[in-house]
Amino acid sequence: MRNIEQNWRRSSTRRDALCGLAGFLAGSSRLLGQQDTFRDHSRVPGMDELITAFDFEPVAYAKIPRDAYDYTAQGVDGEFTLRRNREAFDWVTIVPKSVVDVSSIQTATEVLGTKLAFPIMIAPTAGQAQLHPQGELAMNQGATAASETPMIVSNNASFPLDKIVAAGKGPIWFQLYPRQQLDASRELVEGAQAAGARAIVVTVDQQASYYERQLHNRRLVTASSASRRTSTRGQPTTQSNPYRILDTRLWYDWTFIDQIRPFVKVPMLIKGVVTPEDAKLCMEHGLDGVVVSNHGGRSLDYGPATLEVLPEITDVVKGRIPVIIDSGFRRGSDVFKALALGAKAVCLGRVPRWGLAAYGAPGVQRVLEILQSELTMTMAQAGRPTLKSIDRIAVRTDFP
Repeated sequence: MRNIEQNWRRSSTRRDALCGLAGFLAGSSRLLGQQDTFRDHSRVPGMDELITAFDFEPVAYAKIPRDAYDYTAQGVDGEFTLRRNREAFDWVTIVPKSVVDVSSIQTATEVLGTKLAFPIMIAPTAGQAQLHPQGELAMNQGATAASETPMIVSNNASFPLDKIVAAGKGPIWFQLYPRQQLDASRELVEGAQAAGARAIVVTVDQQASYYERQLHNRRLVTASSASRRTSTRGQPTTQSNPYRILDTRLWYDWTFIDQIRPFVKVPMLIKGVVTPEDAKLCMEHGLDGVVVSNHGGRSLDYGPATLEVLPEITDVVKGRIPVIIDSGFRRGSDVFKALALGAKAVCLGRVPRWGLAAYGAPGVQRVLEILQSELTMTMAQAGRPTLKSIDRIAVRTDFP
């Protein structure tokens, strides 16, 4: 120690002093042991170490760029609806039924001609190549490996639909964002059907053009180059107003649904229903099913959670058409609660994206299998061995 102190006194520069300190630390076996301990734990965990779907999110966060993670994670405005979607599951209690033979749990079902080993589907989400180089191709491969889970392909996918279909063996549905030109919408739905899509899901709820997380990220990216964006008078240049509604989503009404319906030869659903009134209109206009969705909290802030409006919608539908639901689902028990409140199946959006970003196709497979196992376990513990036995009295609700 004395020699080190003498060396520091003789050092004439900051650089020499830092080098001496580094040498001292390197020579300390106790500190070196601590460094090795921390270094051993600074790693991404193996997939076999992950227990729940939530475990995949931090791994995805560690592996993809910030803007890609925020695109997956964000909700609109202050993200109240995003949080409410999750909180709603705390307002539903599962009521177990005693003395029931649960030695065999039956989870298979069928929705509009599509067979499902579990009442779980993959929701349409855009731009999956930002999460993994194989994007939707890997998503379909993982979905196929997980009991051929059906996948709804986004209108804004990173790969052509025919390539996505060819990547796996599971059923494929197609999401449509309405186009102002009817011929453009017709071309999309006819192309999707030719590629093998078994249903068309028309999304009508996404209106926002910005998210606060994106705005903050843009400010961070552009702040360092502000001087290059100034005018000759030294004032920042005016940017287009980000607080706007997408013009392409303003024009359509039920007339569009009636016009596009004759071109769809497979089942057609509306995604974005959150009121019993709209569910009733869907039936009146000949839709084959509805998807109760608030776009995962990405459409309208301070809206209701999908789970809390589900009973009202299923009461109106009365089983005449299937009701599917998404937004906020993370656990098998979440799926059980939705089934008890009348849903035919549940769509997962963010959860498989976490799996894709974390480990590619195997991650998608694993995260889906976790929810499938959780649902099976919940059914057994609740004394509900079949999907038909999961009825309204299997839960108690305490919605605000």
